Amino acid sequence: MENKEPLSPHIQIYKWQISSLVSISHRITGIINIIVITLVCLLASLLSLGENNYEIIYLFLSSLVGKFFILGITWSFSFQILSEIRHLIMDLGYGFELKITKITGLIVIFGSIFLTVFFFLVGKNFF
Repeated sequence: MENKEPLSPHIQIYKWQISSLVSISHRITGIINIIVITLVCLLASLLSLGENNYEIIYLFLSSLVGKFFILGITWSFSFQILSEIRHLIMDLGYGFELKITKITGLIVIFGSIFLTVFFFLVGKNFF
């Protein structure tokens, strides 16, 4: 006999909110950042093996794909930092009202985009 009743009826009526988007994105960017930090450590150790490795890394990072990769990493770290600040404030007991959580969630999203553009423009003027 087959059961036609859904196991989780709340999934059918659940509405996405800014807080859930920021929470899931925070977890995803945390995993991405761990992978990126590991890659940076591997690249640093690769550089100690010789100058040829430096040229390969430089060619990759100066390509269009490499620049997109750097922008993505910059956004990921910016988002993670702003989201951690938001969580720290919530750990102190502030910002649990529905309106405040929406505002801080939007600040995290748009703030990370702003920081990414800011770091891009600063880096473009210096390098």
